[in-house]
Amino acid sequence: MREVVGLCRVLASVGIFVEQSKKEYVLAALYNIENIEEIYDVTGEFDILSIVSASCLEELREILQRKIMKIRGVKSAVTNIILRPYRIAKKPNASKVV
Repeated sequence: MREVVGLCRVLASVGIFVEQSKKEYVLAALYNIENIEEIYDVTGEFDILSIVSASCLEELREILQRKIMKIRGVKSAVTNIILRPYRIAKKPNASKVV
């Protein structure tokens, strides 16, 4: 769970299987879902990997069932609840010039 302004949030990784002909459509639709913090086009078991944030498990269930799984081209998804992070990537400093 991630703490956001004093509140605990449920964080989950969601591996998504998609119809290859609709992959770009699915990526665009995922981009417009507010609770999706990160989206990755990946190789391996899944076609797309996303990180989803929710206020509680019920909200996560709603995002999965009513938003992600309703996108045309999504075949199925595998969700893993993130219990706690051990290392989080640092965001690059945009003002730093190399």
